[in-house]
Amino acid sequence: MHGTRILDKADRLMTVCNSCRYCEGLCAVFPAMEMRRAFSDGDLNYLANLCHSCGACYVDCQFSPPHEFNVNVPQTLAVARAESYAAYAWPQALSGVFGRNGLVISIVAALSMAAFILGFAALNDRGVLLGVHTGPGAFYKLMPHNAMAALFSAAFLYAILALVMSVRAFWRDIGAPIGGRPDGGSIFQAIRDAGELRYLDGGGVGCYNEDDTPTDRRKLFHHLTFYGFLLCFAATSVATLYHYLLGREAPYPWWDLPVVLGTLGGIGLVVGPIGLLVAKSRRAPELLDETSYGMDVGFIAMLFLTGLTGVLLLLLRETAAMGPLLALHLGAVFALFITMPYGKFVHGIYRFAALVRYAQERRSEAGS
Repeated sequence: MHGTRILDKADRLMTVCNSCRYCEGLCAVFPAMEMRRAFSDGDLNYLANLCHSCGACYVDCQFSPPHEFNVNVPQTLAVARAESYAAYAWPQALSGVFGRNGLVISIVAALSMAAFILGFAALNDRGVLLGVHTGPGAFYKLMPHNAMAALFSAAFLYAILALVMSVRAFWRDIGAPIGGRPDGGSIFQAIRDAGELRYLDGGGVGCYNEDDTPTDRRKLFHHLTFYGFLLCFAATSVATLYHYLLGREAPYPWWDLPVVLGTLGGIGLVVGPIGLLVAKSRRAPELLDETSYGMDVGFIAMLFLTGLTGVLLLLLRETAAMGPLLALHLGAVFALFITMPYGKFVHGIYRFAALVRYAQERRSEAGS
């Protein structure tokens, strides 16, 4: 018996799949499964987070519904994956907060922070809100830099602490990789597999979404979202260095590095999430975990809102719309930070940890 009913079901499916092995060439889940004859809770959570939900095994499986064996690996592992986010969350008191109401909570958090910033500005000087501010330090007319940095640094550091504690619990539960601790080679392989989204291609033909025709659209939109996020993070990091090392205050000219990186990242965070939301709305219900729909959509919506408000802020920063747009943008960023450890964001980190373990197991297997 396992800790949850979905893990019991996942164990049954993995036992059936282990006796068939028709899908072993599709992704990393099935070779990892074949290394085991029995499955602990940690093993099943490891396999669930190793799954990229491409849907290929459902389409190819001779035992998928309406067969009496009812083998639906993508949906079962999607449910187990969502439950693992709550199981390893830190602190546990917040583990289930965003499961069903992620979109509502994210929007409320974003608007609340935006209202707080607007109220802070109005309390000091109402004319600041709709005034036109240009040149270095214009953004800090709304809220002083030190106050802004303290507020968002606290939210970011909390998110990092919660994520570290959650991943630590996940890594301990799935067990040390067979063959010992992960080495540089396995970590590099995991970085490469994650960066390429290697296993989101159905074994090479593409990802299945709304029908039996595989495409690379979901992979493309995931890439735009992922690299858009990284570019925005890089833009923020460079701007931080500019401020503290060079004494240069935002906003910067359009040709400067933080703006170039942020613009490219913002475009990625607009186009990518729109594509992902459309794909999710069209996804075949037999491949979807409907219980985590709110959490998934909430995370994607916050990424989209962050990208959209950032791009609009760049275009309209020398107009009277700068104040409200800056407040909305900062509200979206704040909501993204505080929901990170409890929503869909953690799937990327857990999946990377699973890829590290898988790479180490494969290297150990090849060596022996």
